[in-house]
Amino acid sequence: MDFPQHELNHIIQALHNFEFTPWKMVGYLGSIMFTSRWFVQLYFTRKLKRVVMPLSFWWLSVVGSALLLSYFIFGKNDSVGILSNFFPAFVSIYNLVVHMREVKRRSLVESEV
Repeated sequence: MDFPQHELNHIIQALHNFEFTPWKMVGYLGSIMFTSRWFVQLYFTRKLKRVVMPLSFWWLSVVGSALLLSYFIFGKNDSVGILSNFFPAFVSIYNLVVHMREVKRRSLVESEV
């Protein structure tokens, strides 16, 4: 059997044995949320005609990363997936904290005026 045919048979066998589990649902939902943040960013950039990272981008990043981390920790126990999703979650949380501080600072400045 040649190499392409062997690989095709392997893919068909994997699809045939596909099992949809609750943890895979968590993983797919996390992947959809994490990917959708780019569509949100594109929408706001086109709308405002400048590069924008809206707050919803960071929330989608945090929730998507949390779901993917849950999947890779509990559903699959995959260290590569854990490491590849931990850093984006950390950066997204950091950006949300910076945003909240800025909103609080602005409200304090406005209340003093």
